Amino acid sequence: MKKQDIGMIGLAVMGENLVLNMESKGFSVAGYDIDTNRVNNFKNNRAKNKNIELASSLEEFVSMLKKPRKVMMMIRAGSPVDQVIESLLPLLEKGDIIIDGGNSQYTDTMRRMKYVEEHGLLFIGAGVSGGEEGALNGPSIMPGGSYAAWKHMEPIFKAIAARTINGDICADWIGSDGAGHYVKMVHNGIEYGDMQLITEVYHIMRNVLNMLPDEMSQVFKEWNNNELNSYLIEITAEILAKKDEFGNHVVDYILDTAGQKGTGKWTAISSLEEGIPLSVIGEAVYSRCLSSQKEERVHAEIVYPKTKIEFAGNKQAVLDELKDALFVARILSYAQGFVLLREASKANNWKLNFGSIALLWRGGCIIRSAFLDDINTAFKTNPSLANLILDSHFEKVIKSRINNYRKAVSLAILNGIPVPALSAGLSYFDGYTTGSLPANLLQAQRDFFGAHTYERTDKARGEFFHTNWTGLGGTTSSTTYNV
Repeated sequence: MKKQDIGMIGLAVMGENLVLNMESKGFSVAGYDIDTNRVNNFKNNRAKNKNIELASSLEEFVSMLKKPRKVMMMIRAGSPVDQVIESLLPLLEKGDIIIDGGNSQYTDTMRRMKYVEEHGLLFIGAGVSGGEEGALNGPSIMPGGSYAAWKHMEPIFKAIAARTINGDICADWIGSDGAGHYVKMVHNGIEYGDMQLITEVYHIMRNVLNMLPDEMSQVFKEWNNNELNSYLIEITAEILAKKDEFGNHVVDYILDTAGQKGTGKWTAISSLEEGIPLSVIGEAVYSRCLSSQKEERVHAEIVYPKTKIEFAGNKQAVLDELKDALFVARILSYAQGFVLLREASKANNWKLNFGSIALLWRGGCIIRSAFLDDINTAFKTNPSLANLILDSHFEKVIKSRINNYRKAVSLAILNGIPVPALSAGLSYFDGYTTGSLPANLLQAQRDFFGAHTYERTDKARGEFFHTNWTGLGGTTSSTTYNV
């Protein structure tokens, strides 16, 4: 039997569509899933009459593959990935490649690469973004791991990946061990932030401006034609316009409790570990947690009823303010994400190319946005750029819109509309652009109760002092360190 170019384990939505994408680009594919019904359904329907072979066992699946065997997994992150790896190791040979294309935690990928390489095999942890449509028509692919495996997977990944309007391919090598999955994790964190920012703007439109779904849909559609152009803005317009068979807007009947699968939380945790403020994404994660407390929120609203303020201002002026607020907040969220990538790159010696990452996200993925081209340009101009908001282009953008951002947040607060992500972005901007913060008082407090010492404004950095604040504490001070 003719051997297949690559094999896919896991034939749910992403796996099945990636198989079809690979086959459509001229690659022969073997497929396997532990769910035999899923295998048979694929075999008898979408895979029919295509260069796709389906296996009924893992052994049969491996036997279908050309050497070096390339086995890609699109399965649930966590222990299932380890279980499949353990099952594959006795069936594979030196030089064969295992690719984890799921949303695995990057630390797991680092561990798995080391383990697989100890058995003479190669391992890739590839972030894949784009959902069902992207998997079928062209996703953004972020591979990292064993570099020796890249020459074998590069032709396949680049063939199936999305293309930007300029023809750039949204697939490129990220770095060693867990780099690919880390970049995908931060991508997903930014996705959390984008979605939360959009929903907060929607909340203001609905509850302050009293706009109906069709009207809001038209606004988002118009915004998608300017600097806010992005996949999430585009689908928001479509969602708000969607009606059911009875003529009701579907969005009005969706319960306001949001789920999450962990990547946003992992991004927030990583930011704490690296000591990088990631406030927009952090608040987006917390907002999903708060949304799940539906029954408590309903009761609390009875205890603290909202005072409805009738809007009597200029609606178009407010919409302009909201547009500017959303645009600047998104820039700030991406800026925070790239600072986190920079610190993680240093900590793990990944040598990430931030301009290249921006291009990888320009097509195929969920956070694809027009202004990622500007992010790419900013990092190409200055690869050591400390923060995107210090780039001359983004400086002009923010300066021209920041006052409208403040007005939008103020309007929400005065009307009792929760805007945790929008306000967090604004606070981050104000904090980052303030040369003298009140942390001097905070450090004095730490020294008062714990003798943690402090630096002085009139002395060189790195020299620490302690004050006997009460006259009773003595001169002994604590060791100075940061977590």
